[in-house]
Order: sequence, then C-alpha cells, then structure tokens
Amino acid sequence: MLQKDQPQAVRTRIPPSPTGQDIHIGNLYTALINYTFAKKYKGKFIIRIEDTDRERFQEGAEKKILSSIKAFGLDYDEGPDIGGPFAPYRQSERLAIYKKYAKDLIEKGVAYYCFCSKERLVKLREMQIKENKKTKYDKYCLLNVKNANERIEKKESYVIRLNVPPNKKITFDDKIRGEITIDSNEIDDQVLLKSDGYPTYHLGVVVDDHLMEITDIIRAEEWISSTPKHVLLFQAFGWEQPSFAHLPILRNPDKSKLSKRKNPVWASWYLEEGILPEAVLNYLALLGWSHPEGKEIFSLQEFISLFKLEDVKPVGPVFDLTKLKWMNQQYILKSTDGQFKKMIKDFSAIAREMPDETFLKLIPLLKSRMETLSDFEKLTSVFHGKSNLVSFDEKEKQIATELYQKLSEIKTWKHDMIFLNLKEVMSKNKIRMNIIYKIFTGEERGLPLPETLEILGKEKSLSRLIEVAKK
Repeated sequence: MLQKDQPQAVRTRIPPSPTGQDIHIGNLYTALINYTFAKKYKGKFIIRIEDTDRERFQEGAEKKILSSIKAFGLDYDEGPDIGGPFAPYRQSERLAIYKKYAKDLIEKGVAYYCFCSKERLVKLREMQIKENKKTKYDKYCLLNVKNANERIEKKESYVIRLNVPPNKKITFDDKIRGEITIDSNEIDDQVLLKSDGYPTYHLGVVVDDHLMEITDIIRAEEWISSTPKHVLLFQAFGWEQPSFAHLPILRNPDKSKLSKRKNPVWASWYLEEGILPEAVLNYLALLGWSHPEGKEIFSLQEFISLFKLEDVKPVGPVFDLTKLKWMNQQYILKSTDGQFKKMIKDFSAIAREMPDETFLKLIPLLKSRMETLSDFEKLTSVFHGKSNLVSFDEKEKQIATELYQKLSEIKTWKHDMIFLNLKEVMSKNKIRMNIIYKIFTGEERGLPLPETLEILGKEKSLSRLIEVAKK
C-alpha cells in the first residue's frame, strides 16, 4: 500500500448488501466517512455490491441503495452501474474468482473441505452451550476426512472453511482504536465458500479488497472481531494488508444499537420527510467527530478539509432525530428566498400548485417555523383545503360565527386589525389562540395567524368561517 504522501493512491469502499429496503442510515454514515477520506487525499471512492446472501436478497434493493447514495451527493468513482477498471462490482458476478482463491487456500493448507450436515452442526453447538464452551467448529473434517476429492466427485455437499491456527496472537493496528490483539483460540474456523458456491463475507471482502486495490478499510466496529480472520487471509495469500479503521456504531438515545424499532433507519426516509441531504451529512459528520472550532453547521467541503480518522471517537454516538431536525431547520433558515422556493417546490406538489404571489408572501413566515420540508403542507393547510377534513363541536361553530361577524367589519384587511378582532373574540369567550387556529387551519398551532389571514385575503377567510359554522 502506498504512503499517504501519495494521496492519489488512496482507495476506499463500502460494500452494501441488497437485503433491506434501502441503505441503512448507519451505512450512510460509513459511506460518508469513506467518501470524505478518499476525497481528502484525492483518491477514489468505490461501491461494491455484496449480494451473496441469496436467502435475504431483495429484488430492487441495489437500485434503491445506489439511488439514495447519489441523492445524498456521495458520488462514487466506480460501481456496478458505472463500471470501472476492476469490474464487475457485484459479488454474484465474481463467483469463479472466489472459487479459484478458495482452492488456492486449500492447497496452502490454510483452508479445508467440510462435509458436516446441518444436523451435526446444530448438535455440536447445543453440546458446547450445555458444557458452557465457546461455540465454534471443532475441526472434525480437517482431522477426519481423508478422501475429500472423492466425496466431491460424488456430488456430496461441502463448504470450505478457514483453518485458524491455535495459540496465535493476531495483532492489527486500527486508526481509531490503536493496536488490537485477539487470541486465535477465540476465532472460529469460518466458512469461506458456501455449498452453493457463493463466498461468505470474509472470503469475498478480502479477495475483492485486494483485487480492487483498496488501501483503507473503514467500516463499523461490529467487524472488529472478524478482522483477525481477514488478517490471516491476507497473510495466507501473501498480500499486502490494507489499513483498518472501525467506526463507532450509531445508537438510539437509550444507548441501544440504532434499529428500526426505535428510529427510522432507511436513508430515503429522511429525504421523504423533507430533511435536506446536506443537513443529514452535516449531522452524521458530528457523530464521533468534532469541528476544531466547535462549529455545528459546516459544509461537506469543510468537513473533507478538516477530517482526520484519528480524531474519530470510538464511543458509539447517539443518533438524535430531534437534533437532526433542529439542524435541518438551520439550513432552511439560512437559505435564500430563491433557494427556499426551489427546495419546497421540488419537494411538494401542493407548493407547485400555489400561486407565486401567495408563496412569496408566505416565505418569511414559513422559514422560521419549518423543521422539515414536509411541514409545509400542514402549515399552509388553509390555502389548499386540507383543513376541511377537521370536525368541530357546537362551541367552536359558535365562535366561528362570532369571528365572521367581527372580521366582516374590518375595512382595511391588515394583520394588526385582524389580530385586534381575534383578541376580542378570544377575550369574550375565554379561549386561547389554539381554538382560533383550529377553526381556520384545522391545526392548533402554525404560522402567525393574523399574517396568514392577511395573505389568505378577507373573502377566503370569511368563507372559511362560514364553512365551519355550517358543519
């Protein structure tokens, strides 16, 4: 691997698996760090699809994953849909390569054929649990099978396992966590090639990382326990080992691992909710890393210029949706009116149908009250009829009638006069503003109501009150 004084040599990757609806927000975090590290050193960021888990494979997931990564602006240099010098970039299209290297390991004595049935493996595991032993394969086939080739010729089902040497200290350097040593006695004889000819993660990742000239492996901490297996494989093949860095796993506010039971986990959900890509990336950048000037809002380019892997804290950061929405609000606030108009109209069909004259008047009111772009439709419900779906009790209908009578008398339809009349009706009926909000908008809070009604106009405001009074 080339030194970092030769930044053009840096190559990072993420290997998403098409087994879910989309890319997980935690994997998007990993993608951001890989992208940032590659761009900092003017290197290459690669997407490789690890589609070898055929039982969990979901049709269309790859397309969704790639679409989401692009939507967040993490443009990759090589991948399954754009090609590159090390194609193909789908593991399912590289099976012959894995088979070749698995057989090389057999010849080196670093791997062996295993013919054990599922039933035997289950019984072995049950026995080990009962005896309070570590659950791992017992090397039965390595020690007892002498006629592997004959059994293979007879079409017996088999897997290829890694032959982990006993009593060996396996050490590797982690750019975030420092030197890590694991005893080989703690490591299972991992299956490398499955009976269906597909590789497991462990064989596939090592072979592909070498052949695709990956210099820096940056992945989640859950892979730390697997890294010694990969070190053994790099050593067995005689290949130069990439550098390793294991990022902290994102956690829920209760410190549990981020999961769809407690937080939205699919990256596209955040876009569909109206959270801006740049806000999401800004927030993710701060998970485990701090800006040297203590800034919370900064661009991706600024992050790239300042980022160092060594500065990432290994403790699992909390993913706080409330904080993310606050950050998104800051991006909305600092947008120009032109940018705001474009982002809302790109996001909402209702916004596209709203007359520009009305929309432009609403911008100052909207920008300070929207956390997400999806807030637009609720905040502007009185302008597009969504408020008509709400039911009202007799008291509210009576207040609507009174409001009609008071507001009808206003000669100059301005927000200050509207407010005085609203206040008078509230005082007389001993009610709070939330009731007035509900009558006009169907919600109990929203944009400043007098200003909203001024923009809506006297005729439409009074028409709304007639509708409520007659319900």
